[in-house]
Amino acid sequence: MAGQWRRDDLSAVERTAVQAEYDGPPLPEHITGAEIDKTVSNQLKSLPEKLAVRVARHLVAAGELIDSDPEVAYQHTLAARARAARVSVVREASGEAAYAAGRFREALTEFKAARRMSGSPIYLPMMADCERALGRPERALKLARDPAVIDLDESGQIEMRIVESGARRDLGEHSAAIRTLEGRELRSRSRSSWAPRLRYAYAEALLADGQVDAAHEWFERAAGVDTDGYTDAAERVAQLEGLEIIDTLDTDDIESDTDDAS
Repeated sequence: MAGQWRRDDLSAVERTAVQAEYDGPPLPEHITGAEIDKTVSNQLKSLPEKLAVRVARHLVAAGELIDSDPEVAYQHTLAARARAARVSVVREASGEAAYAAGRFREALTEFKAARRMSGSPIYLPMMADCERALGRPERALKLARDPAVIDLDESGQIEMRIVESGARRDLGEHSAAIRTLEGRELRSRSRSSWAPRLRYAYAEALLADGQVDAAHEWFERAAGVDTDGYTDAAERVAQLEGLEIIDTLDTDDIESDTDDAS
């Protein structure tokens, strides 16, 4: 078909690169593919059995490595995508691994594909965050205004507000960044992962606006509910307290110098 390449048309170097992507990194023997989540497994049923197992093994391997070695995790998802590019959950996994590896342009492409295939709005916050990471906060805000955002669950809507607030900060709209996050959820007792992240983002917005004391308070609030280490709120509290100590010492030095001069 016109416009499509064949493997035989590629140079030896290009064929090697294409084959390496298709093969993917070596698969650990302990991964059988049976470890895959049931919802993912159901999507893979559209594939021939042996192919589905191979794709599942690459996805499991990617899941195991995404925190420790996101680049290799991404290579595993590319191998899965090479075999099942029309399965939305495969494109989602590839997007998540690309994002973890700092490949935001590739991640955005994958999330767009996953949304197009599935029709689900769940990818909107991740797409918006990729746009922000690519230095395009205006596009992130456009996605935050997508009518489908209203169809997101509570967690998804809060994630979108966090991204929107960050985009506002990128544009220097500090007051708007703060307002975006204000609401009953800030004081929620929920143990969901969004709770510390929302408080952390609010603290960041306050800090960007020069409200250091208020930011300190909300970093503390974030740290208080962040039992699983979703943020570095505790470290941010220590940093701010360190700055406060330095400011106090500087003030004491000034007063001492004034006394000496007297």
